[in-house]
Amino acid sequence: MSKETILVMNLGSTSSKIAVYEDDKELFNDTIRHTTEELAPYGDVTEQYEFRYNKIKESLEKNGMGFDALTAAVSRGGNIIPCPHGAIGIDQAMIDFLTRPEDLAKHPSLIGSMIAFDLNKEYGIPVCIYDAIGTDEKVPVARVSGVPEIPHFTVGHTLNTRAMAIKCAEERLGKKFEDCTFIVAHLGGGSSIRLYKNGVNIDSVNDDEGNFTPERGGGVSAKRLVDLCYSGKYTYKQAMKLFHGNGGLKAHLGTADAIEVEKMIEGGDEYAKIVYEALAYGVAKDIGKLAAAVCGKVDRIILTGGMAYSKFLSGYISEHVSFIAPVEVMAGEFEMEALAAGCLRVLRGEEKLQDFGEIAAAAEDRISILPGVKPGTVPVR
Repeated sequence: MSKETILVMNLGSTSSKIAVYEDDKELFNDTIRHTTEELAPYGDVTEQYEFRYNKIKESLEKNGMGFDALTAAVSRGGNIIPCPHGAIGIDQAMIDFLTRPEDLAKHPSLIGSMIAFDLNKEYGIPVCIYDAIGTDEKVPVARVSGVPEIPHFTVGHTLNTRAMAIKCAEERLGKKFEDCTFIVAHLGGGSSIRLYKNGVNIDSVNDDEGNFTPERGGGVSAKRLVDLCYSGKYTYKQAMKLFHGNGGLKAHLGTADAIEVEKMIEGGDEYAKIVYEALAYGVAKDIGKLAAAVCGKVDRIILTGGMAYSKFLSGYISEHVSFIAPVEVMAGEFEMEALAAGCLRVLRGEEKLQDFGEIAAAAEDRISILPGVKPGTVPVR
């Protein structure tokens, strides 16, 4: 059996993470940092395409490889429609959706999809996104809120949470992922608390609904929020930034760096300690909330993401939720490995490559009973 050479792309706001895998073996990886000055000339995210393409090409060449050596490419998806987990083939319809002018919050990861699609056109290699940001498999009862125009969506860290759940099932429980129930808390600059049952992410708590994070404001009183938005103090962008970028630890303590906060606590800062505990307290409450959805029948609770390295946070959360199920701390982010593994499963015929058009139609059908909601309106993490 010939080996697959897979380019993996995970593009963020200030970096382009890439790796090349030969089947499941990483040949090399590179995190290409982009300065504010480098990105300043570009307005819309899509204008960065040529700049990012050339940086990735240079990285490959530096490691003795060209685009023509690849047999497949996979990218983290952009602000895509609510969709099932797994692999979705990148085609013109997807690119048109990701780059639509009315999306004013385009995620830089869409450039990876654009690059992959161009590689498909030039070299004929299969290309896909995997476990996209917009992966949304909520059961109907979990989608309904008290305001019909604002149903609940799942958005964010499917890639890492699902990868860790699969890893925990196979390596620590000796079971199939589809036979387990997990609650996975991804803890980073943003957070996602996910409930996986029988291989499906049936419910979640996003960080704009529940716990706050280093830079996200979390759930607050709806009445107070309406008052704030109509107070005349803030523009739309300013109000949004209070909750998405300048909230959480940053708002309280002036920093989103958890290591710095822990140094403040070690130095005797009592307020920092209360706020940091409150962050962990909120995560624990959200885990308990999801546990109730499955009557407490949970095989494992998993703590992952960069902040799970914190013994303070992981210890506090574990102490508060271990009565539900044993806690596994699987710190870090494994998005590159997850992208490569997902693509490889598709290439080997172990997973189906889904069609974007079919998914788009299904998404509309799935949420058509919910007034005022259209695919593509889910906010990006």
